Amino acid sequence: MSSNLKIREFRQNTAAAVQDLGLRTAMQKATDTFTEKRTKGTASVPMEVWRDQASEIREKVLNSLPAYLDQFSASATEAGAVVHRAGDAQTAREIVYSVLKDRGANRIVKAKSMVTEEIRLNRYLQDRGLRVVETDLGQYIVQLADEPPSHILAPAIHKDRRQVGLLFAEKHGADYSEDPQVLTGIARNALREEFFAADAGISGANFAVADSGSLVLFTNEGNGRMVTTLPPLHIAVLTVEKIIPSLSDLAPFIRLLPRSATGQSMSSYLSIITGARKPGEATGARELHIVLLDNGRFDILQGEYRDILKCIRCSACINVCPVYRVVGGHAYKSTYPGPMGIVLTTLLEGMPAAHPLLDASTLCGHCVDVCPVQVPLVELILSLRERRAREGFTPAIERSAMSAFGWAVASPALFACGQTLSRFFWPVMTRLSEWGTPNGLPRPAKDTFRCRMSRGR
Repeated sequence: MSSNLKIREFRQNTAAAVQDLGLRTAMQKATDTFTEKRTKGTASVPMEVWRDQASEIREKVLNSLPAYLDQFSASATEAGAVVHRAGDAQTAREIVYSVLKDRGANRIVKAKSMVTEEIRLNRYLQDRGLRVVETDLGQYIVQLADEPPSHILAPAIHKDRRQVGLLFAEKHGADYSEDPQVLTGIARNALREEFFAADAGISGANFAVADSGSLVLFTNEGNGRMVTTLPPLHIAVLTVEKIIPSLSDLAPFIRLLPRSATGQSMSSYLSIITGARKPGEATGARELHIVLLDNGRFDILQGEYRDILKCIRCSACINVCPVYRVVGGHAYKSTYPGPMGIVLTTLLEGMPAAHPLLDASTLCGHCVDVCPVQVPLVELILSLRERRAREGFTPAIERSAMSAFGWAVASPALFACGQTLSRFFWPVMTRLSEWGTPNGLPRPAKDTFRCRMSRGR
């Protein structure tokens, strides 16, 4: 696919999203709620102190990541887990399937995990005859709808209660209802059976603690604990940068992650899992496998964009992004939307495949203001845009136009001439533009500011 076609597809996605009134209404309501709650949740606490602490911890980990990974692997193994290393998505999928197959596990329940979305694990397992059921309510909804999640925290953020009611009536044969309690009850009844019948549970992890070998999960639904404790086999898939040095280093993240994500002072459930079930313990999986996935992270670590690996997936930058708030997550056609997604997707998938996403930012900087670990997202996006231009992934007409614009604005006389001519050429540009972009921009003024100032007005 040519560069122009990729750009056209992304712009068509966003144009269609803008025209979808239902989507825009759902997105505005949900993101407004998240941002308002975050504002209230952070108003009376020392956020800047906590952000400094968290950023320092993440930087410390990135500076010695291989050593921390080795320490985590040794600690987790000593605690009774089996640790696997996977260099890429295919290797990770094969490891998970091999563990399930060897134990005859055919029914799988899953907690929400963006890394398993990244590696397309569900489809891989389903193609091999396994039953895989998402148990987070939002993930369950989009799975029933055969859609990818549109948000890393709230996967079904793009759907309203009417759409969910119609979906449940179709898939479960239930009476149509828009009542959230009724809809939640339908999902709960269906998922309860899945939990008790499951042969294995698959989860991700928010953090992995190097000195204890523990997995840390922040969740707001009880499904996370059901997935990791009820089935006899638990498989956790996480990327290598999720490491933190010790349990004492967890404190800033306990304070920051919930407040940044949903405005809560603390998540409903904070689970710390250290190894498999021990003799005499009543709960927990009898067997724990941990898959540590690279999938391009070490390449990122060696380069100028390493700070994106500090990200803790809180979604604060997504919720405040003016582009995401209008078009939603599906327009990105990526596992990770929003500002962090622009950077991470471009680095993971490569400039040829992902460069159109770099246009999905106004560079307003609000994402930097709310990031709990101080990822310099605007700097990273600007640097990637410069790299895109150097590598020739901007259309020739755009490069020519920007060069001409730079040449013109460097001369006051040429700039004034351009202002005058723009009034006459604007209708022509509107008709010729492939995407109709000028229609969404202000028309050139008949009486320019320069002219008004020259007349003393």
